Amino acid sequence: MNTQVTFRHLKSRPELQEAAMESAQRFTKFYDGITNTNVEFIADNNNTVEFRVRINGNVLVVRESSDDFMKSLHSATDKMIRQLKKRKTKQTNKLTDSMMIF
Repeated sequence: MNTQVTFRHLKSRPELQEAAMESAQRFTKFYDGITNTNVEFIADNNNTVEFRVRINGNVLVVRESSDDFMKSLHSATDKMIRQLKKRKTKQTNKLTDSMMIF
């Protein structure tokens, strides 16, 4: 899995980059088909974190804003994990339903 961390309108901060890499690694526990993960830290009116996770040609996007980058990162990580779990559940249900013989 490739992981890219980008900072917009702020200088690179090693502690944020390390936390983003750890968060991206957590995603592989919940879904195996992840090929690429992009993490963006955006400093506008709020501190925004955006995840873009590429899975088998599809892209899942999560964006979270708050007054602190670490809060935004943790919230966005939780949201992405929920999306990955939901996608995996749908995929396994689809496979299970197609295997059923009446």
